[in-house]
Amino acid sequence: MIICIDVGNTNIKYAVYDGAERRISFRVSTDLKRTSDEYGAQLTEMLRFNGIAAGQVTGGIFSSVVPSLDYTIEHMLRVYFGFIPKQIAPGMKTGLRMRVDNAHEVGADRIVNNVSALKKYGCGKPMIVIDFGTATTFNILRDDGEFVGGVIAPGIKGALDSLVSGTAKLPRVEIEAPKSVIATNTVTNMQAGIVFGFAGLVEFIVRKIRKELGTGDVMTIATGGFSETIAKETGCIDVIDKMLTLDGLKYLYDLNSSEENL
Repeated sequence: MIICIDVGNTNIKYAVYDGAERRISFRVSTDLKRTSDEYGAQLTEMLRFNGIAAGQVTGGIFSSVVPSLDYTIEHMLRVYFGFIPKQIAPGMKTGLRMRVDNAHEVGADRIVNNVSALKKYGCGKPMIVIDFGTATTFNILRDDGEFVGGVIAPGIKGALDSLVSGTAKLPRVEIEAPKSVIATNTVTNMQAGIVFGFAGLVEFIVRKIRKELGTGDVMTIATGGFSETIAKETGCIDVIDKMLTLDGLKYLYDLNSSEENL
């Protein structure tokens, strides 16, 4: 079995694969103060709860957008599981062709999402891969699979946090669509602004991307925690795939393992 880990600013996502089968997946909160021992104890307990012993996990890979946790995760896997994990970093074979100003600036999560989208949905047409995470990212892939750039917008939760922390009377609310955009109380007013506002942002940016690509025949794939919430309010998202990043990590693990064995 191998473990795939996506280290994000808000959550760390885990998945364990037995061959091609995804056995389990779960997420925990990202905590910069947590030590490698704390992460190791938490992970081994989560695996044990799901019927998997630490000794059954013989390899792993991780991507990270939190550099201060890179050593913590690497050290945790080496000490508690006995292997040195692969990491998404410059020099790793991905097969992704990038036509951007500086490929080294592209986040590991975006690279993995692009590779995963091409592997799972590549269909000879341009693709827009949208990740509703701590930031909302749009990745544009041409019909030949080349990554040509994208957009980074604020994340939904971060936007709500800013609204609440920057005002004296606005409460924290659940991020869900109200029944009507004409809202009649403070909570639904805020929900309308956040959900419908981001739906409008997505529709406008997707429309602009399609115009610049010169075609309306574009597949739009959404992933991330709020992908379903926003997709319900737009008509421009074709596929929701919550496991896009973790499945991409599994593919890249296999790809680079086969290269090492040549």
